[in-house]
Amino acid sequence: MPNQLWELFIVSESTPPSPPKPASPDAARPRPRRGRLFPSLGVSVPIAILIGLGIVFLLLPSSVGPTDRSILNITSVVLAFAAFCVLAVWFTFGSGYTWAERLMGWIGVIVVVVTLRMAVRIDGVSGWMMPKLSWRWTVPPDQRLAVPEPVSDKVAATASRITETTDNDFPQFLGKNRNATVEGVQLARSWQERKPKALWRQPIGAGWSGFAVVNGVAVTMEQRGDEELVTCYDALTGELLWFNATDARHTSALGGVGPRSTPTIHEGKVYALGATGILHCLDGASGKEVWPSIDVCKVVGTTAKDESWSVTWGRAASPLIVDDSVVVPGGGPADGRRHSLLAYDKNTGEKKWAEGNKQISYSSPALATLAGARQILIVNEDTVSGHDAAMGHQLWEHPWPGSSNTQANTSQAVPVGDDRVFLSKGYGQGSTLLRLSVDADGRWTVEELWHNNRALRTKLTNVAIRDGYAYGLSDGILECVKLDSAEGESAWKKGRYQNGQLLLVGDTLLVLSEAGTLAMVDATPDGYRELDQFKALDGKCWNTLCLYGRYLLIRNNEEAACYELPLR
Repeated sequence: MPNQLWELFIVSESTPPSPPKPASPDAARPRPRRGRLFPSLGVSVPIAILIGLGIVFLLLPSSVGPTDRSILNITSVVLAFAAFCVLAVWFTFGSGYTWAERLMGWIGVIVVVVTLRMAVRIDGVSGWMMPKLSWRWTVPPDQRLAVPEPVSDKVAATASRITETTDNDFPQFLGKNRNATVEGVQLARSWQERKPKALWRQPIGAGWSGFAVVNGVAVTMEQRGDEELVTCYDALTGELLWFNATDARHTSALGGVGPRSTPTIHEGKVYALGATGILHCLDGASGKEVWPSIDVCKVVGTTAKDESWSVTWGRAASPLIVDDSVVVPGGGPADGRRHSLLAYDKNTGEKKWAEGNKQISYSSPALATLAGARQILIVNEDTVSGHDAAMGHQLWEHPWPGSSNTQANTSQAVPVGDDRVFLSKGYGQGSTLLRLSVDADGRWTVEELWHNNRALRTKLTNVAIRDGYAYGLSDGILECVKLDSAEGESAWKKGRYQNGQLLLVGDTLLVLSEAGTLAMVDATPDGYRELDQFKALDGKCWNTLCLYGRYLLIRNNEEAACYELPLR
């Protein structure tokens, strides 16, 4: 037995150990760490991107300075798209998933996108650039109403009242003086005991036109399918009195469908400018043409299609009557001669003059007497200018930056006193007050008294001025600004109404929010006080208000209504 153990020991010592089996190639290769861009740091790609996106989004408001929410929303979409692109590249080339898994992931994304594209459409956006989504099988607002049947002569005869004026008339855009102010009406300061009474509320064609009313006859513009209409209603019943249809249609992804301007009623005639530049003069009693319609785009050497690149949201200016002329902005091609303003004989349609050299904005001309000169004020694409009321030649000009296909000028130039002009705009530009003067040789001087990029950043709306204070929606918040101050100081800023519209009536403000709530606010610099409110319309309300005596006519791109408001 000992000899056997000794032999076993000798054999084990003399026999070399067998070499270890080599590891297989798959075993030597490290397993990929899914979801890691930098495995050594252990940082998850999705988490890193979301953290970075969140930091940029939080720092964005302070980095861009005063601005409106639409710019922030657009920037957020751009950041989100960039994050998606980075994730897509990582998932495809660096995630460690098998090619079969990656292929299935992309097929899933494509299926979701195609399904949404087939099921959902975008019916415009809000003032803050938030899209309104609708199912594709529902009828778009501009196609819900057909072009009406011809109106009987008996009904249309009611419209003949338009030839006689009254003290309560609201004959044009923003009222008698185009200053968003109604004088001579004192509204009750509470709606608790006597509530506003709805006289009628009914569907209407698409568009952003407001109402103009003379002697109980109301006119507006609307889109029904491929036809752009000037329509006339009985202001107190909503009954259609007449219409005039033109084969024209303007649409843009952000601005929506339909006409944008408000007709003007003057001496029994209706002057209207369509979104594609068709200027009408119609008989206010029947809707028939007084003189043949004029294609303003053709007059200035362009077309509505070509103009859509430079004036993206369509022509929005309301015609202005100056003596025996009707005045509208002109514009022109990007590489050709432009005219700031055009004037036509209001009775014959004959062209009288074309002056200025600027592209148009979305503002309307207004008549004022400043520094002793009767003139037409107009906000152009990137300037504001004053033109002689008789012949249209330019008296003065001042820079007012803007572009009619991006950060557009929309708000009116408002006369203040005998020699000042107030300007306001959104997109972070704010407001300014100018003073005009002219020397003995006729040379004009424009002095900027103050500019405040945080005050009254109006975007789709206008201001009203009372006792030296301007009231308006600044980035959707109602604000009161003291004009006679060193820097345009804000007296108060409160009350969120989004991109709605307002009207000053005596010592109260009527404010229609973008969502359709009508509020009554005390027009005083002492502080914000909302007196009352009620839901007046459904849908997006960008259209201006019209007050005919105690009767308020309002509309949006889907419905219109008339409310009888209690008086004091």
